Amino acid sequence: MKTALVLRHVSFEDLGQLAPLLSQRGFDVSYFEVGVASFATTSPLNPDLVIVLGGPVSVYDFKTYPYMNTEVAWLRARMLEDLPTLGICLGAQLMAAALHARVYPGTAGKEIGWEHLSAGEDADERPYIRKLIGAGIRMLHWHGDTFDLPKGAKHLAASGRYRNQAFAWGRNCLALQFHPEFDIRMIERWLIGHAHELAHTQDIDPARLRADTEQFGPGFEDASAAFWTAWLNSIQQKTMPAPLAAVGS
Repeated sequence: MKTALVLRHVSFEDLGQLAPLLSQRGFDVSYFEVGVASFATTSPLNPDLVIVLGGPVSVYDFKTYPYMNTEVAWLRARMLEDLPTLGICLGAQLMAAALHARVYPGTAGKEIGWEHLSAGEDADERPYIRKLIGAGIRMLHWHGDTFDLPKGAKHLAASGRYRNQAFAWGRNCLALQFHPEFDIRMIERWLIGHAHELAHTQDIDPARLRADTEQFGPGFEDASAAFWTAWLNSIQQKTMPAPLAAVGS
């Protein structure tokens, strides 16, 4: 059975709608609780797939959260082998840092809410990203930090506020600043979990987030499902060996 190790920073930011898709594809999924579990006892090279989820901390807050440096180094070791690795929001920022790119507070303010994506300059090289781009499609964004595009990375998507929304590196590493894994049924859990941030961020209204989730959620779910299917197909084609032919065939 294939293994998927999920690096989780806060309990309510989980795999969401990606969880059943991985199960259907035969992945045995386990969560690694960052800040609790030890990276020293977990090899970055063993899992067939690593997924790094979001969270409210910042990559550059390593003095307050010293395990962040360890997490970056752990990811770097995996990415240098071009093993299938997915980063979402904070996970994308950690992947950028692992490739020695700068991660820093966004100068355009926090990007929280449902917004369109536009195609990056290298989007045609990764057709799966096109599933998330279109006039009727909005993605959930929830971040205050951003990052520079790592050297050698493929620029896949941008938003009106921040250029670097998605990048691919090598054949099998994908970083997404937004949240296509989000399960719209869990919006209240996110509003509660981020209550302090929302209360101290100007021009962000939880009622509007709730209403926009209801409005844009169905189209978002359809687009995300198509995206995840296409992306999972791409890594399986590249990394999973073809079945052996039957004897005598």
